[in-house]
Amino acid sequence: MDIRKRAEELEAEVIELRRWLHQHAEVSWQEYESTEYIIAYLEKLGLEVHRYEGHTGCWTMIRGGRAGDGGKTILLRADFDALPITEETGLSFASIHKGVFHGCGHETHAAMLLVACKMLVELQNELTGNVKVLFQAAEETANGAKYYVDQGILDHVDAVYGCHISTWIDSPYISVNGGPRTAATDEFAIRIQGVGCHGGMPHQGRDAIVAVCSTVMNLQTVVSRLTDPIDALVVTVGKIDGGANYNVVADTATLSGTVRSYSREVRAGVPGKLRQVAEHTAAAHGCTAQVEYEMKTGPVIHSDPQMMRISHDAVVKLFGEEALLETRPIGGGDDFAYFSERVPGIYAMIGAAMPSDDGLVHAHHHPKVCFDEGSLKRGVAMHVQMAVDFLGE
Repeated sequence: MDIRKRAEELEAEVIELRRWLHQHAEVSWQEYESTEYIIAYLEKLGLEVHRYEGHTGCWTMIRGGRAGDGGKTILLRADFDALPITEETGLSFASIHKGVFHGCGHETHAAMLLVACKMLVELQNELTGNVKVLFQAAEETANGAKYYVDQGILDHVDAVYGCHISTWIDSPYISVNGGPRTAATDEFAIRIQGVGCHGGMPHQGRDAIVAVCSTVMNLQTVVSRLTDPIDALVVTVGKIDGGANYNVVADTATLSGTVRSYSREVRAGVPGKLRQVAEHTAAAHGCTAQVEYEMKTGPVIHSDPQMMRISHDAVVKLFGEEALLETRPIGGGDDFAYFSERVPGIYAMIGAAMPSDDGLVHAHHHPKVCFDEGSLKRGVAMHVQMAVDFLGE
């Protein structure tokens, strides 16, 4: 089979699948319609589909006709959950579910993998190994993948391939370089306890709002003074709450935020440093601080050297050397890391930058973000080529 040519022949089909999934966007762990739609398509291909009791998502296996007893197995993974965002794209196939939008392009991942399954079924008799396929729910929770790992999705799997559509990369480029690909994503919340009093007599209390404001500023020293400047780290406070009235010194205030890191060592050191800064800052204002810290995603996604080589060669075979693009790590996280920390993996970025109706190329999670549907056929071809080449080694 000419994989690129066959993917091009199926372009209209992958676009149709994408548009249905886009129109029927569903948030994490509520992807009921989408799961049924995916299952129906796979069953039409003659595949046995396995559900997860009480959870969305599904998996199937395409067993190679030439696999034998010693054949390898590669897992192809696509997420398909949407975001709680009101869509503003103006697309003819915009989400029919108010306040829910595929603003990260996960519906394109599922559509590409569905059509890749169709091609792999056509190639089934030639495959020298097996292709396990997972349609994963709840990536946006940052740990949906962990559920599937706990359910045994990686049993007897030798490698994993996943990809992400990308508006920060132009079509037709594809990035498969090594090193860290995405950040580890953590969350924190800090509750400052002070003593309330009259706003005109602040000396009689302990102002939680002043303490929380100082904490916001001092948390930046976790990055600038408590971490090696060679190591990338982000500490962002995204929310502050406090106070009941304009003339009352607040007795409590809270803040919450996110931490992004690119190495295990840096990540492991952040909770203690953050807690130290918060508690001592609060104490300096006569207050106390209670810190909650949660490591949300798995570790940083790192590309396996062998899988990186196979994916590099796959891009060149399909689209030529000129399609390769070296990219820097991104600040977003992806729970694909739960898979790639356990088996060799590669995480590709598929370029799909496209202006919205306002003429701007918007970032992921923006209500107007659009994706170039011309990139979908390339994503389909990459899934198939990766499976064929890995199993053929």
